[in-house]
Amino acid sequence: MIAMNRVWVADDEKSIRWVLDKALSKEGLDVTCFNSAEDLLETFKTEKPEVIISDIRMHGMDGLALLAEIKQTCPDLPVIIMTAHSDLDSAVSSIQGGAFEYIPKPFEVDEAVSVVKRALANIQDRQGGLTEQEEDPSNEMIGKAPAMQEVFRAIGRLSRSHVTVLINGQSGTGKELVANALHRHSPRREFPFVALNMAAIPRDLIESELFGHEKGAFTGANQVRIGRFEQANGGTLFLDEIGDMPAETQTRLLRVLSDGKFYRVGGHEPRTANVRIIAATHQDLQSLVAENRFREDLFHRLNVIRLRLPALRERAEDVPDLARHFLQQSAQQLGVETKILSEDTLQYLSHLHWSGNVRQLENVCHWLTVMAPGQNIDIKDLPPELKNNDMYKEVSANWKDALKQEVQLALNKNQKDILTHLNQTFEKILIEEALLFTKGRRIEAAEMLGLGRNTLTRKVKELKIEK
Repeated sequence: MIAMNRVWVADDEKSIRWVLDKALSKEGLDVTCFNSAEDLLETFKTEKPEVIISDIRMHGMDGLALLAEIKQTCPDLPVIIMTAHSDLDSAVSSIQGGAFEYIPKPFEVDEAVSVVKRALANIQDRQGGLTEQEEDPSNEMIGKAPAMQEVFRAIGRLSRSHVTVLINGQSGTGKELVANALHRHSPRREFPFVALNMAAIPRDLIESELFGHEKGAFTGANQVRIGRFEQANGGTLFLDEIGDMPAETQTRLLRVLSDGKFYRVGGHEPRTANVRIIAATHQDLQSLVAENRFREDLFHRLNVIRLRLPALRERAEDVPDLARHFLQQSAQQLGVETKILSEDTLQYLSHLHWSGNVRQLENVCHWLTVMAPGQNIDIKDLPPELKNNDMYKEVSANWKDALKQEVQLALNKNQKDILTHLNQTFEKILIEEALLFTKGRRIEAAEMLGLGRNTLTRKVKELKIEK
């Protein structure tokens, strides 16, 4: 009997085993790690998992040989192969050998977890249908900023719709989270959500990934492969980085969107799949159309409803909540106490120019959980790159923009006496920094600020500045 939610990992690299063990265990999965394919096969004689993740290149038996052994006895057991990003032959061999999916190294942990969840969902589907998706804390969307609230409202308006959606946003803004939310709140929520990143798939395999292939379609195609359209039947197919889709695949996708029919690679019988398409890109598709790099008719097919995700720097008020959330996640993953950010640190982080957006903030929080010396985190405890690189310089140089942002935040919150509050804050910072510079010598500080000594003394008292 197959144990529920049991995942086996085979890799002779200890760090990979550790990362996958922590990430998958955090999702409530029962993870067992092996440092060789031989050890896994020995255990396989008496026990069976639901999903296997294996590296290709290991000491002794390699991952492709392991895949072949598993498929001989349990052809329906999903095997996920990890392979080097540049190793096209290995990727092709994995797919042709019947691998459920392959993950290029180095891989995003979130992507690996998503693939495993999809494999488990397919197992459940074969065993009697999908169960209703439960709320997953990792899928939590945080956003009180006006721009994110608009996204939430759009998801709500689309909750009863099957319409195609195009999501625009920079890398790291959470496009897949939004796509998942659109699915979870749609009439299709009881059916699969299947995600595919077009930029991560070798061009030679894209059509097989999307539409599947028949046995004997090409050398090494020893069995039928079900494509993502068929996997997502009844549900949602999320095509990330759609702008990277090759021209020939664009043509086939357009035909599917037009009449709902497609052919497997090497197939002669038309197949149908009732699938809702959600596409995403960080590129300007209209510019790609103008450059003849993207089909105009496909663009109009996809561009029925367009959602724009704001960059993190456009939603500064969400940074504190996001940071606390990621710190809590990291602490749970590592089994340690959650770090606490000081108010000054939160303010500092809120005004940084996050070029990597939410994903970058998440990585910083992971770093702090591991590397910060104390439980309470001050600005001095932040990674050096946040204090010494262009992010820091930009904040320092654009203090006027930061002030504008503070004013906008206050207006959005319907605050009263904004001028008084900001004036007091401005004066307090000036006086505190001047006194710090002069080591507390008030006469000297007053002269530098252009104030009388008595005026400075009065403001120190009024503003409750520590002496």
